[in-house]
Amino acid sequence: MICWKCKKEISIEKPVRSDECPLCHADLHVCRGCDFYESGAHNDCRESSADMVTDKERSNFCDYFRVSTALRQAQGPQGASGSDKASEARNAFNALFGD
Repeated sequence: MICWKCKKEISIEKPVRSDECPLCHADLHVCRGCDFYESGAHNDCRESSADMVTDKERSNFCDYFRVSTALRQAQGPQGASGSDKASEARNAFNALFGD
C-alpha cells in the first residue's frame, strides 16, 4: 500500500487500527488514507452510514475503511508518480486547488 502522508510504498496491505507507517510513523487506519474520504463531502466521507470522525489523520475504528485506490493509482508500477494523462490532470488540479 501507499502511505497517505509520505506517499511511499510500504509492505502493509490491509492496515488495522494500531498500524503506522514504518517510514514517517503516521497512523494508517485513518480517514485520509481511505477510499471513501472526500474533503467537502458530508463528514468528509462518501460512505453515508459511517460515523463522524473528527480527526481525519488519527487512527479510528471505522468498519468501512478501505485502503485508498486514489493513492495507489497516483503511483506508477515502481512506486513513482505515473505519467499518464489522468495523473497529470490530477496533479495539475491539486497544484491549483490543494489536496
